[in-house]
Amino acid sequence: MVATVEGSQPRFEKTTISVLLAVSFCHLLNDVMQSLLASLYPLFKANYALDFIQIGLLTMAFQVTASLLQPVVGMVTDRWPMPYSAPAGMASTFGGLILLGNAHNFAALIIAACLIGLGSAIFHPEASRIARLASGGRHGLAQSLFQVGGNLGSALGPLLAAFVVLPFGQGSVAWLSVIAMAGVVVLTRVGSWYAAHRRAQAGRPPASRTLPLPGGRVAFALFVLVLLTATKNVYMASISSYFTFYVIEQFQLGFRDAQLMLFLFLGAAAVGTFVGGPIGDRFGARFVIWFSILGVIPFALLLPYANLVWTGVLSVMIGLVFASAFSAIVVFAQELVPGRVGLIAGMFFGFAFGAGGLGAAFLGGFADAYGITFVYKVCSYLPLLGLLTILLPRLPRHGAG
Repeated sequence: MVATVEGSQPRFEKTTISVLLAVSFCHLLNDVMQSLLASLYPLFKANYALDFIQIGLLTMAFQVTASLLQPVVGMVTDRWPMPYSAPAGMASTFGGLILLGNAHNFAALIIAACLIGLGSAIFHPEASRIARLASGGRHGLAQSLFQVGGNLGSALGPLLAAFVVLPFGQGSVAWLSVIAMAGVVVLTRVGSWYAAHRRAQAGRPPASRTLPLPGGRVAFALFVLVLLTATKNVYMASISSYFTFYVIEQFQLGFRDAQLMLFLFLGAAAVGTFVGGPIGDRFGARFVIWFSILGVIPFALLLPYANLVWTGVLSVMIGLVFASAFSAIVVFAQELVPGRVGLIAGMFFGFAFGAGGLGAAFLGGFADAYGITFVYKVCSYLPLLGLLTILLPRLPRHGAG
């Protein structure tokens, strides 16, 4: 059992690995279902005669629904913790999958995407809070372990699309709702641990919310972090939403081979996410952010001009390097605003990720007008905005570098 409260300095007796593994596993389940939506875009495009703008609108419906609600959920649960809210969110995702498998028109697809987005909005802030509570003070490790579950889930989605949905049809998506039910069961157990933790901490003084820097500098640093995350996610959305179309058009690959290419990228992103957290615990989150931003630039610039083999190699390098920054960004933000774990999780899993959805819709218009290859040439310059990392302050205490 841990011996502190959320957002405080690390005074834990030990890291509660079983809880970290449980929330990471549920993050995997949550993001399997999320990525399944994007992985099925070629199928939906064929079944419903969608254009790229409609593909972008599907992404926007999911990500903006999640984005607008996540900070609200985070602020509410910072004030009034709800140990069993996470399984309720997973139940919303269950409903979205059922509808997705039985949709007969574009409007139903949009509603299904919104239900999955609502589930994500409820899940992420509370699951991120629980991961920090169970961290034993190793906040980078906890965030990485939590986030790597999501990245692994994102990588598995295309495989499910290629080897389950493609052979058995769109209706088979509803079968996969059993994944959401498994998440409900596990998160209910995790909620019981969280409720017991709160009872054990009853009577202790609340977490200190003293800012490590003047308020104006904290607000500016948070703005820079949100901008960095938004830039990263617009670029990542360009790959997760349109990479299959790109390799099909550019290299004449089949649907299944295109899904495997996407799996390579998302799998590399999962590895990068896991590695970034422990490195941040050792060298500081600011160091990891710098490494991720600078390291990805040459690979991103080369990607639109590579042949098939080098496209695979470069996409793996981009996923590995670029994804390593996210856990560090979240930990840095949590140290900037102590005691507001839910709000920070909502901001970075919410508004910043919503930029990916808006970017996907915007890029879809460009793809229709100028072609998918043009989109990848334009997006190759996005990582250059990561040089804004130079504006991040050095924190005076142990936390983020």
